[in-house]
Amino acid sequence: MKRKNSDPIKWKKVWQQSVVKMKTNISVAEAESIILSNLFIPREETVSSSAMQGRVLAEDIKADRDFPPFNRVAMDGICIRFEDYSKGIRNFKITGVQAAGAESVALTGTGNAIEVMTGAILPENADVVIRYEDLEIVDDEATLKISSVREWQNIHLMGSDHKKGDEVMPAGIKINYPETGVISTVGIQNIKVKSLPEIAVISTGNELVDIKEIPLPHQIRKSNVHVLRSMCERNGIAGNLFHFNDDRDEMEAGLKSVLKDHDCLLLSGAVSMGKFDFLPEVLIRLGVKPLFHRVEQRPGKPFWFGVTEDSKAVFAFPGNPVSTTICARRFFLPWLWRSMGISPLNQFMQIESEIEFKPNLTYFLPVIIDRSTGKAIPKPGHGSGDLANLVGTDGFVELPAHETIHSTENTFPFYFW
Repeated sequence: MKRKNSDPIKWKKVWQQSVVKMKTNISVAEAESIILSNLFIPREETVSSSAMQGRVLAEDIKADRDFPPFNRVAMDGICIRFEDYSKGIRNFKITGVQAAGAESVALTGTGNAIEVMTGAILPENADVVIRYEDLEIVDDEATLKISSVREWQNIHLMGSDHKKGDEVMPAGIKINYPETGVISTVGIQNIKVKSLPEIAVISTGNELVDIKEIPLPHQIRKSNVHVLRSMCERNGIAGNLFHFNDDRDEMEAGLKSVLKDHDCLLLSGAVSMGKFDFLPEVLIRLGVKPLFHRVEQRPGKPFWFGVTEDSKAVFAFPGNPVSTTICARRFFLPWLWRSMGISPLNQFMQIESEIEFKPNLTYFLPVIIDRSTGKAIPKPGHGSGDLANLVGTDGFVELPAHETIHSTENTFPFYFW
């Protein structure tokens, strides 16, 4: 097929130079190193508190008042003066109630007590809280059932957690449920966070049709792009979907537009050795520098990765669904997390049964975690086209190359979905 507006001689030279410089058949570790050396550099942006969940802080958060802001009652019960207890008083007359959210009342007189609720401000002059479980109360008289009382017991002292102006959260923290609570309690309604990359999720191939369509005998419905978009959405990013047929000109025109508007491209298919696998050629033509093609791994060996002059990352995964899914989890998600300043959690696991794998490749083995033993139950499946085999799995273990027998005694890196 003839390419439009092309200089065949010039283009062939560019193509050959790029291919010569590109690394091929590299190890998983080398592929990871190259990818993590080409991270997205986020900007700062301000979002409302309702949109901050899952984002990464771009500013330090400081306490706007003491934590807690008053001497806080930590247990339902009564409050007394430690001085009265020290004098041998064990029966206390209840003279009032201090509710949470009510202004402080004062404890006055010798041998008196005030009923207090958890979260309430401690009444003036009181310095001990005794739980209801440790009391016998009859006709507004409380008798201690315990033999030992400490000054300031069951009281969360004002400023004991943080003082006003203290840093309570540093920039770079991912905002999860606990962080949401802290940000809310210091009264921040709009917060600075790191910007997220604009990500395009792209399928290729004439054989693919949309979910709503009834495939012809020679067609299949798209699945890889929905897996990739789900990964993005789980990390707070709305991946934008695109599709290009196996046509050089269509692919080149479409990808040129997509590259202009996105920071990262996730592609599936057209990267192997087939007659219609035009993608590597087209990407180089568009100015994407190829950094590697083919990784010594199974599944996903034809994996291709490159970057543009303005540091846009292009992940081109093999089209088989298990390959796309595992490659994206193994390489794209760490790239995304590291770009946001988040260090992935390293997890290791034993396998429940011995695995023999003869090819000299790193083997990504889908597994189910046995909740009783904590070990990984292998679920090998029927090759990289067996997407349904991943259903019910918890992730995969990474079995090293250069070994044929993988023992149940060893531990292996584990990657959760």
